[in-house]
Amino acid sequence: MTHAYVEDNGGGRRWTGLTVLLALLGFFGVVFAVNGVMIFAALSTLTGVDTASAYQAGRMFEHDVAMAHAQDARHWQVDAKVIVIADSARRVFVVARDASGRPLGGMALSVTFERPTDRRLDRDIAVAEDSPGNFHGRAEIPAGQWDLVIALSRNGDEMFRSRNRIVLK
Repeated sequence: MTHAYVEDNGGGRRWTGLTVLLALLGFFGVVFAVNGVMIFAALSTLTGVDTASAYQAGRMFEHDVAMAHAQDARHWQVDAKVIVIADSARRVFVVARDASGRPLGGMALSVTFERPTDRRLDRDIAVAEDSPGNFHGRAEIPAGQWDLVIALSRNGDEMFRSRNRIVLK
């Protein structure tokens, strides 16, 4: 009795050591390329830097604490209101009064909308004083989460600072 052996490799290609090496190098090359693109996208959209110099911020900490205590001792009442005019047009009203309820006149007010996730989107608002202690301004601020920063100064010395997280719709 005779046996016939027929070799059947399925019509496929034969895997050699070089083929396996090239497949592995190609796979990891694609993984590294995608990781590189993702890292570039992440760093170019959000740097992760919250302050320009952490060292200087640390040195100013005691000064900031003293300013906060002085601000609390004044018992000023500063109220802000943001009104939607159109799609992204907003009007900001700020009323500033001292501890006895009298308007704070002769003060310079600055209003900034800061984006918590990206400082490059921060927007300073030009404000005008209608009457002593009453300010208003207008700006294009898109919907989303913002930090509303209000600062009152007299003769270049900051006397009041407030930071409030708000959501604009």
